Amino acid sequence: MSKAITPRAQDYAQWYNDLVIKSGLADYSAVRGCMVIKPYGYALWENMQAELDKMFKDTGHQNAYFPLFIPKTFLSREAAHVEGFAKECAVVTHYRLKNDPAGGGVIVDPEAALEEELIVRPTSETIIWNTYKTWIQSYRDLPILINQWANVVRWEMRTRLFLRTAEFLWQEGHTAHATAEEAMEEARRMLDVYTQFAESFMALPVIRGVKSPAERFAGAVETFCIEALMQDGKALQAGTSHFLGQNFARAFDVQFLNKNNEQEYVWATSWGVSTRLIGALVMAHGDDDGLKLPPKLAPIQVIIIPVYKNDTQRATVHTQALEILEQLKKAGFRVQYDDADHVRPGWKYAEYELRGVPLRLSLGEREIQQHQVEAVRRDTREKLYLPFDQLPEKIGDLLDQIQQDMFHQAKSFRDQHITTVDNWDDFLRALEEPGGFVYAHWDGTPETEIRIKELSKATIRCIPFPGQLPDHGSGHCVLTGKPSARRVLFARAY
Repeated sequence: MSKAITPRAQDYAQWYNDLVIKSGLADYSAVRGCMVIKPYGYALWENMQAELDKMFKDTGHQNAYFPLFIPKTFLSREAAHVEGFAKECAVVTHYRLKNDPAGGGVIVDPEAALEEELIVRPTSETIIWNTYKTWIQSYRDLPILINQWANVVRWEMRTRLFLRTAEFLWQEGHTAHATAEEAMEEARRMLDVYTQFAESFMALPVIRGVKSPAERFAGAVETFCIEALMQDGKALQAGTSHFLGQNFARAFDVQFLNKNNEQEYVWATSWGVSTRLIGALVMAHGDDDGLKLPPKLAPIQVIIIPVYKNDTQRATVHTQALEILEQLKKAGFRVQYDDADHVRPGWKYAEYELRGVPLRLSLGEREIQQHQVEAVRRDTREKLYLPFDQLPEKIGDLLDQIQQDMFHQAKSFRDQHITTVDNWDDFLRALEEPGGFVYAHWDGTPETEIRIKELSKATIRCIPFPGQLPDHGSGHCVLTGKPSARRVLFARAY
């Protein structure tokens, strides 16, 4: 199969699909709207999962697991929640198949209808809060800090690998607290965790803020988010954390005896990120030759490629390469040695560029004579020579530098694509050129927010937290001219 990738400038959407498939991250499946995550893509998700899981546990959370199936009546208990998810729900109505007496193959057994239809988990607030009712009686039972690693199903009509699929993998945190202040603190803390993960591990700069009411999670009192910018100028929501107030506690009658010996409803949060983050990595860092993976998450941090002309050289190079391989493994690097002899080194160079391996080491007879390896950075293609006796230290420094440089490059791009505007014509112009985030006043009404989306296809990505962007004070709405308390961040988005 050809490894040719459609250039970004020619067709960004096709470039993305080419890159995901040809780099071995994922493939289409026989089920419409679902994907197969291939081993390389799943290894990337496992690295993300491991880092996030540690961060969750360091902040006091524990993992648990709740059922995939949710009684339909549960979803209807919280009005905003059911309204937000009703159009995406997959419903189980029967539990058995049988052979068609007319010879038409297998059919649903009409006598096997469920007493109550089940929803295939789109999110777990309802099943979890029904469970929490049996766990919580007193303030002494609080807080409950639970995270779940799971799959969810949201029946999307238009799908795209990693970014929007009918089934995807994610984590969802669900916490219960004695006070509103504790719950709000938790929601903000977890947004900080997501921010640290995105910037420190994904090399992905984000803007933190709060969602407008129209963009808020269904059933939440407040939704906090981190927003990232992709290379085509579209925004991508990289993580959300929700302050749920007492909405789900009231819906499922989850009360506790507080310190004053009074019954009170529990306060709640939920928060999550998904395999969409893999899509973010592709679009934020990739180029026309393939992926660029940040070293902290790359399944392969270092690839060793032998270069030789004959069997004698091959044996010498192979022995030295194995020594380097073991040395780097012992030092804790994720390193592989590609000694396949049916393809030339140039083919391997292109293959590992495509897969985004941060550092390539080439080793031939000349390098062995000079006691060094040739190293090439994937992000800049800079070529360096590293001495054998300093390899672990030099490689560690290089990978750290690559990680930092990737972040700074993405941040520079992001900052160059935040445009402050004061009128509608400039607003529309900025969405096209340079594209990206548009920082503009909004009069605070849902009617104006809807109208702006209809006219421009841009949504309010977030109302940035103080200090994220310059505070220009009050002004006038970019569309209506009505008074506005502050600017918000607009963009077209995935």
